[in-house]
Amino acid sequence: MANAKLIAVVGATGAQGGGLVRAILADPSGAFRARAITRKANGEKADGLRKLGVEVVEADLDNEASLAKAFEGAYGAYCVTNFWEHFTPAKEVSQARNMAQAAQAAKLQHVIWSTLEDTRKRVPLSDPRMPTLMEKYKVPHLDAKGDADAMFAEAGVPTTYLLTSFYWDNFIYFGMGPKKGPDGKLSITLPMANARLSGIAAEDIGKCAYGIFRQGGQWIGKRVGVAGEHVTGAQMAADMSRAHNVEVAYNVVSPATFRGFGFPGAEDLGNMFQYFTEFEKEFVGARSPETSRALNPELLDFKSWLAKYGGRIPLE
Repeated sequence: MANAKLIAVVGATGAQGGGLVRAILADPSGAFRARAITRKANGEKADGLRKLGVEVVEADLDNEASLAKAFEGAYGAYCVTNFWEHFTPAKEVSQARNMAQAAQAAKLQHVIWSTLEDTRKRVPLSDPRMPTLMEKYKVPHLDAKGDADAMFAEAGVPTTYLLTSFYWDNFIYFGMGPKKGPDGKLSITLPMANARLSGIAAEDIGKCAYGIFRQGGQWIGKRVGVAGEHVTGAQMAADMSRAHNVEVAYNVVSPATFRGFGFPGAEDLGNMFQYFTEFEKEFVGARSPETSRALNPELLDFKSWLAKYGGRIPLE
């Protein structure tokens, strides 16, 4: 362990960062060790990591100095933000800038930035096919991460840009699981018609990131997209039906209908799914399950994810 390369993991108590920390811990070679970066070093999740022997350091993404201190002595860092905590694109970009500047100050040799596409490159603000949101975005939580890519490039930090996919865990934690209609039958609702959705187990993002760190310099300066599988809504409903031994239908709605559901972020997600549908070839094409499995041999496809975690999906 004395010669192990230290990875500072932002969001270590979350889904992506937690997956990376566990992957580092599970590697019998001991080539790397993790430093968990969290806002709440005394929280329950942080305590759980500490009990596993992980170094836990408190830092705030809104405070560059705290990040620079947390990155000191590290070989690399995993950088991620959580748009859904605040719904503010400008905050995403500011936090990315803080991480990039801190990485530069700490002279890190490899940073992985968890990012997404800027949809405005294909759907400009003047395009009426979907509404413009917050005056400057089509899909705020994607576009902000696309904007933030420049923070790492401008800082001159050796960066791999990791394109993530839809979390299958959203069926458990984000209220997207099967719901009962007036007839009592279960269905999942997506505005994607017959288009394929690039999906992944959230923990596998972290495991793929570890594969990138292990392979080292060959990924610096590159964009790599990860996915467990590309599946249609109908396929996911059929797989859920088999996993739960109960019929789950695929309820297709229009993006406009989805945008009107009224929950926080509905407009953002409605535009997102419309983008995924209209640019299926490009979005799916940027994410390779084969590359993902080469980075992470334990990669789960949707059926495997259901076998492991499907019992946690609430059937409302």
